[in-house]
Amino acid sequence: MSSIQFRLFFSMLLFVPNMFFGQVPKSTGPLVSTDKYNVLWNSPSKSSLGSMPAGNGDIGINVWAEKNGDVIFYLAKTDAWSENARLLKIGKVRLSLTPNPFKEGSSFRQELILKDGNIRIEAGDKRDKVSIDVWVDANHPVVEVSVKSKRPITAKASMESWRTESRKLDNPIELHSAYGLHGAAAADVIVEKDTVLSGHGDKILWAHHNNRSIWEDNLKLQGLGEYIEGNSDPLLHRSFGALMESKELKKTGSTTLSSMGKVKSFAVSVYAHTTENATLETWAAQLMTISDSIAKESRMKRFKDHRGWWQSFWNRSYIEISSSQESQEEEIYNINRGYALQRYMLACSGRGTSPIKFNGSLFTVDTKDLKGEFEGFDADYRRWGGPYWWQNTRLPYWAMLESGDFEMMKPLFKMYRDALPIRKLATETYYEHEGAFFPETMYFWGTYVDDNYGRDRSELPLGMTENVYIRHYWQGGLEISLMMLDYYSFTKDRRFLKETLLPVVSEIIDFYDQHWGRDQNGKIRFDPAMALETYSIAVNPLPEIVGINKVCRELLKLPGDEINKVQKEQWTRLIGEIPEIPKREEEGRTLLAPAHSYSGKQNAENPELYAIFPYRRYGVGKPDLEMARNTFQRRAFKQTGGWQQNAIKAAYLGLTKEAAKLMSTNFNTNNAAYRFPAMWGPNYDWTPDQDHGAVAMIALQRMLLQYDDNEVYLLPAWPKDWDVDFKLHVPNKTVISISVKNGEIIQSNMESGRNSPKMIISPNFLN
Repeated sequence: MSSIQFRLFFSMLLFVPNMFFGQVPKSTGPLVSTDKYNVLWNSPSKSSLGSMPAGNGDIGINVWAEKNGDVIFYLAKTDAWSENARLLKIGKVRLSLTPNPFKEGSSFRQELILKDGNIRIEAGDKRDKVSIDVWVDANHPVVEVSVKSKRPITAKASMESWRTESRKLDNPIELHSAYGLHGAAAADVIVEKDTVLSGHGDKILWAHHNNRSIWEDNLKLQGLGEYIEGNSDPLLHRSFGALMESKELKKTGSTTLSSMGKVKSFAVSVYAHTTENATLETWAAQLMTISDSIAKESRMKRFKDHRGWWQSFWNRSYIEISSSQESQEEEIYNINRGYALQRYMLACSGRGTSPIKFNGSLFTVDTKDLKGEFEGFDADYRRWGGPYWWQNTRLPYWAMLESGDFEMMKPLFKMYRDALPIRKLATETYYEHEGAFFPETMYFWGTYVDDNYGRDRSELPLGMTENVYIRHYWQGGLEISLMMLDYYSFTKDRRFLKETLLPVVSEIIDFYDQHWGRDQNGKIRFDPAMALETYSIAVNPLPEIVGINKVCRELLKLPGDEINKVQKEQWTRLIGEIPEIPKREEEGRTLLAPAHSYSGKQNAENPELYAIFPYRRYGVGKPDLEMARNTFQRRAFKQTGGWQQNAIKAAYLGLTKEAAKLMSTNFNTNNAAYRFPAMWGPNYDWTPDQDHGAVAMIALQRMLLQYDDNEVYLLPAWPKDWDVDFKLHVPNKTVISISVKNGEIIQSNMESGRNSPKMIISPNFLN
């Protein structure tokens, strides 16, 4: 088939699903190699700033080797919440080898092997070669360190804690890592010490046990004290810690395991565990049981299963770009590597009890060698502390739909489902109506942090925040509703629909239905309101208007046997009651506006562009595309990096050059202070900044395909001089694989469930 015939063939199939895309069996072998994106270092690191991340979704580690012969890693867990609701490290493990395999002049190699989820360190020549593998079991809560040496060595494994005594956070900058407890009139923030448990034979156990909690005072401050009775404090008596053991090393101190002579091979296992509302003794007993059970299965078998998990993960989806232009090779390599490494980082931290922290995830490190204002802090430090910001938290999760990483979205949805009762109580207490609103910034149990709510209530009515940036910022409820609806459209998970989506989204819609009155035309008048954090005073903000419209329309598409007549009537009525989309005139052009009226600019966002992403009112293949593009070009804030989303919006608008430039800028930006290339940031937040990489991931995906209304637009913003092979997910349990070369689609396949969406080749690509 000639190039012209090929294009004509596709033009005839624009609105015909499933004709070109063949049904193919699921592949079991490697599809695209990740080997070229392995991170390889040829020298030891000076400090934790030179660490490599690894994880199993719940437990994360930062691994580095130092030239004195030590291999060190920080240990973290998604639910290691302290008495102050800070997400702490569990501790640090140091492995010391003698004689030193990393001495000056010796060969050295440390490699993150992505396809295996393994970090391998090799040093020395053939006669004294030492090989070390470090991996976090993808299927069990344990970190494994295996060492093999050609010649006999002595070894010591030790646990190190920096929380050896109770300590007050008194440095104003460090206090910011207890965000919400900091600020004027704040009580002292005390970091409590860890406990090393005695006994337990040759096993070393240590933990942080919360003997106090901020939870009750936090609820009482916000007028929600009645919630305390009948509900458990999620912080009080929480224990998190680890057990370290080795068959070859013996306990020689309260925190140390040592070889009794010289050995050629040994392994160290570090198990991590968290309990709620239990004694330290109960925590220890549970962890002993867990470790004994896991140890019964051979390490070799578990490593094989671990590798299987990671290879399945990489085969689930991929994007591989290439170009014949030599001048683009480095840029494209960094895009491919950046996409792979950021997706890896999400997999390392996305399957735990708590959602991914945007401000460092599980991979914060100490800053003793970080020059500047943040120098000298321990690895528990992160700017903006323990709360979740919806504006920031959402971005890694929007990247997971098209990559097919659905299991990693569940912790986010669970947090909102678990917080629903307290949000319903807050709505009833503050506003005397039904429904639920969710704060922009909240602790994982669903309340404002103290400093944002305000400690001095003398001039503030119940429920009103002292922080004006978030006073009426409840937009996140609509966006997570759409994310849940998209998740359902991709997975068709009926249990999720019944147990999470409908309970949460119905209450959010009830809040929006009942909270504001109607004007003389029967339209909702959103006042008081705000347009994101940017305009603190707004009437009828655009994000609310397009958000309600989109969410209600998606709700009406749900299976008829899952929704009732009253719900359908409410959602249909609300669509008719929302005001017109705000617009403005500039230089003779009609543009989208942040709200019908707005003032009080205080942040760097473009609320009017929420009509493009996340709510998809405007974009490729939709009406008024030129108006949306003109609005984008005249946006107030044009930068990229951190949580700025201009790259995503450019992709949705089919602005190929701009989307590629902004996305590439993110992936080609490294933090020179850190050795690992995906330790983005700190930008607005902290390192590694999960928003920075996630924005670039989303933009790259949406340059390749966009889904909406049972249609999928292929290659809506794809550069003609970039070849690509990709496999991505779309609604109705459908997976698309496409190869593009020299501006032509040369191969396509589709793995589909029932009722696969229509595939439409974007005119941008065909022209």
